[in-house]
Amino acid sequence: MSTAVRTAKVQSLRSPEPKAPAQNAATGGSAYLARAVALHLAGQRDEALKQLQRAVVEGQATPEIHRAMGHIQFELGDFEQAARSYRSLTQMKPQYGMGWFNLAVSLERLNAWDEASEAFHNASTLDPNHTDAHLGLGICHLRTEDPKSALFSFERCLELTPDHEDALFGKAASLQSLGHAPEASQLYQKILERNPESEESLSNLVLIGLSKEDFDMVREYSERLLEMRPESTIALEGLAAWACAAGEHALTAKFCTLLVSYVPTHFEGWFNLGLAHQKSGRWSQAAEAYEEALKQRPESCEAYTNLGIVREQLGDMGAARTAYDRAMKANPESLAPLWNTALVLEHGGQLEEAERWYKQVLERAPKEEEARFRLGYLRLQREDYRGAAEAFEGCLKYRPQWPEAYANLALAYSGMGERDHAERIYQRMLDADPKNVDAIRGLAALAIQASDVDTALEYHVQLIDLGERSPDVLYNAGLMYEKVGQLDKAVRLYRDALAQQPDMPEALLNLGRILESNGKSDEARACWSKALEAEPALAQGYFGPAID
Repeated sequence: MSTAVRTAKVQSLRSPEPKAPAQNAATGGSAYLARAVALHLAGQRDEALKQLQRAVVEGQATPEIHRAMGHIQFELGDFEQAARSYRSLTQMKPQYGMGWFNLAVSLERLNAWDEASEAFHNASTLDPNHTDAHLGLGICHLRTEDPKSALFSFERCLELTPDHEDALFGKAASLQSLGHAPEASQLYQKILERNPESEESLSNLVLIGLSKEDFDMVREYSERLLEMRPESTIALEGLAAWACAAGEHALTAKFCTLLVSYVPTHFEGWFNLGLAHQKSGRWSQAAEAYEEALKQRPESCEAYTNLGIVREQLGDMGAARTAYDRAMKANPESLAPLWNTALVLEHGGQLEEAERWYKQVLERAPKEEEARFRLGYLRLQREDYRGAAEAFEGCLKYRPQWPEAYANLALAYSGMGERDHAERIYQRMLDADPKNVDAIRGLAALAIQASDVDTALEYHVQLIDLGERSPDVLYNAGLMYEKVGQLDKAVRLYRDALAQQPDMPEALLNLGRILESNGKSDEARACWSKALEAEPALAQGYFGPAID
């Protein structure tokens, strides 16, 4: 099942809580600061902020003023202004670690991860024992996709506080990003032992299970997560993936339906719902799901390709072609829509057009031997034996042990009149597999063409002994027996052929001829009457030479 790829989750730090500035009568702006503190204590944060801003306007700003402004602005959710205030504080007091820390947290809220990383670094350098500064730095490194540096910061945090859950989670996320899934899993499980409701740990264990295709693991943690949070997209994606891997298409559809009901814009949910319906043969529902997926991601080559396949199954070849055309526009490098277009044309009897599309596939992927095989087969159908031979020889270049390609190559050489070459190919096939039916059938056909009745009969007997009892094989064996004078065996085989195909005119005519020679005229005439019903053209010339 195709699932969305997600990075490991990280948790944001709590909002900074710098202490209220102490009033200092000797410091400029102390009156504004005092009024601001009183107003803040009274819950009038906006008014308190205005007092502090007046101090700045009147040139009486101090580090305490900027710290207080940043604190109130952060409380009000104005993180951009809070960051400006704390930056002013760090410019005035560059050795004040809490100033850098609060600046970092404000920048974190703005998703300014590079700047926040620098500020956290400064805070942790000024105060190496500041646990949350190391934690924040690790989070920033994860956000900037530097898990190696993140791991170092989280480990420093854990040296200071060994049981710090956020740091344990961060370390696990870093290890997960670095590809160390077993170590990450152990840490997530350790967190769950202490906090069974850690959704982030459950989510990342689901993702690890998906990456390893350990669907038992995926199911276990997805079910635990879903029990806690029924609308969890990760849990539903995990359960859908487990169900798909188990071949439970109805369950896959169930979980995907829940997923898109919670998140109607979830492309993967709609796509996988279409896939589940498609695998269950629910073509109309699959088409609807793929259409919804394409509303979310209009340029999805894969969704258009699958939609085309479904439209084929619904018998709408025009819509299938349109879907494949859109798939090719979405991704000109994709082979699947080229392939499927060629197949649609072939099945529709547009053989020359299909050939052109197979050639396009081979231009993109010369080693795509299946396309080369189809190309050879189509050429064989229209009796381009030389072109067919070229195609099948190309197949064998990339897949030397391919019995079907050898059999068709021999047919091509036979069609070109190169009987010896064809016979050598069939013999090579028999050397590899003495019971190869295609080779025996081909050699039998060559013997018939050469009027070598005894050899042809020998090969037909082998075919029958191998269980090949098609009407054609039985008829040909009967004909060979008739030619060598073993009429009883010929009669039996003609009758066996007619038991499978009662209107086979050649068998009826030959059987009638033998019956007539044995004095069974009535039965012979009955055979000939059936032959005429099956093929009226046999009546021509019955009463004399054909009339111009």
